[in-house]
Amino acid sequence: MGEHKESLRKITTTLTLKNEEITNFICSLKQSLENLEANSDRVHGDLESEFTSLNAVLDQLKDGMLTRIKQERASRTYELQSQLSACSKALESSEELLDLANQTLCSSQTEGFMQAAKDIKDSVTMAPAFRLSLKAKASDNMSHMMVDFSQEREMLRGISFLPVPATPEIQVSECQVCDNTVSVLWTLQEPDSKIDHYTLEHRRTNHDGPPRLREEFPWMVVEGIRPMEHTLTGLRFDTRFMTFRVKACNKAVAGEFSEPVTLETHAFLFKLDAASAHQNLKVEELSVEWDSVGGKVQEIRKDKNRTNQSPMHSPARVSMMSPKRVPTVRPGRDRFTAESYTVLADTAIDAGQQYWEVRFDKESKAFAVGVALRSLGRFDQLGKSGASWCIHLNNWLQQSLTAKHNNKARTLDCAIPDRIGVYCNYEEGILSFYNAKLKQLMHTFRTKFTQPIIPAFMVWNGTFSVKTGLQVPSVVQSGQRKNSNTSSSNASLT
Repeated sequence: MGEHKESLRKITTTLTLKNEEITNFICSLKQSLENLEANSDRVHGDLESEFTSLNAVLDQLKDGMLTRIKQERASRTYELQSQLSACSKALESSEELLDLANQTLCSSQTEGFMQAAKDIKDSVTMAPAFRLSLKAKASDNMSHMMVDFSQEREMLRGISFLPVPATPEIQVSECQVCDNTVSVLWTLQEPDSKIDHYTLEHRRTNHDGPPRLREEFPWMVVEGIRPMEHTLTGLRFDTRFMTFRVKACNKAVAGEFSEPVTLETHAFLFKLDAASAHQNLKVEELSVEWDSVGGKVQEIRKDKNRTNQSPMHSPARVSMMSPKRVPTVRPGRDRFTAESYTVLADTAIDAGQQYWEVRFDKESKAFAVGVALRSLGRFDQLGKSGASWCIHLNNWLQQSLTAKHNNKARTLDCAIPDRIGVYCNYEEGILSFYNAKLKQLMHTFRTKFTQPIIPAFMVWNGTFSVKTGLQVPSVVQSGQRKNSNTSSSNASLT
């Protein structure tokens, strides 16, 4: 009895699910019927509008051509009537002279004959009939106004519904990802003169391969693209990949989207670890402001509350950590203190080539940017131990820009930039600093990293902000290749 009940329950569950599927499908069919009726009415109205527009063009063309015929007729009529009137008057004058000449010849009087003959001769010489052109000034032929619509008639008979454009194909080998831009190129199997433009859609993703049903990021749309390529600029690569798809559109309809293509958009992304920051540093994700009273306020708080309120311990932060992101090594009272004024990034570097930039207040009393090992002491200032490498700006007493490591410094003979770019090649043991605007090399450390390193920053009486999600600029990569056989660092600092 129990087995039969269990079997019946399974059958009931299966029927319930199937009924739900059929119900959903019926709703989908009803919606499709409604859409079909609405879409049919829309295309019917569009067709009526197109033919009305075409008839209007033909009527306008007809009116223009009829007007030209009337104008040509009026012009020629005027010319011919003017010439006819002149000829009639000349003929009338000529006939009068002819009558006078005949009367003079028939006259028997000899007196005055010579004078009459001379007057007639003079009148004939001046007669209009002898100054007339006996060629018509206008032709009666109007054949040049005839029209032949045979080709147009055949073309009109060839009018049909616009075909759905073919599906483009993105050429992955031709696509380029560099300098935080992505260039996408696509082709069609056959040329299509009816295509008006293309629509490109893209979205960020952390998954390689075709789009998933539930993606974290929405599709972004770029419309009205005329050529079969497009370049996205000014990007911040805060995901590992970008997925692209494109469709062709004519005046009436859009084709199907191409097969999605996923391009790797590798870039180094991190935030500043507020839990590691010195008490006098006010940290907000990627920016830091010196706070002269921060330490006094923090000393009042209990260690427990201070630790629990750290962003590193919030559930949201823990759930969003990437595989490379490591828990802070400085929770609570292990944060930097004394005169270190340091803050670390929340992501360690253990492989590959990475690049980031920092914009700082050149009026800061002191500022430093570089990398550090996890073993950097909470009292250590950047560059004053073997666990950190940095570029240091000093505005105290006398301004100077130096490269520091292991408590040794080298003064740099270059202008102080607004932004510093930091390039790290972990495997090659290269740490280079650039004028980020001009991409000019300022200094290079060459060493061997035996353990992961972390971006590190220091500021005293000033501010700075960090820009991450950047790829290694092409000019930096090419410059590194050129300098691969030469050293721009001070051997004593490595």
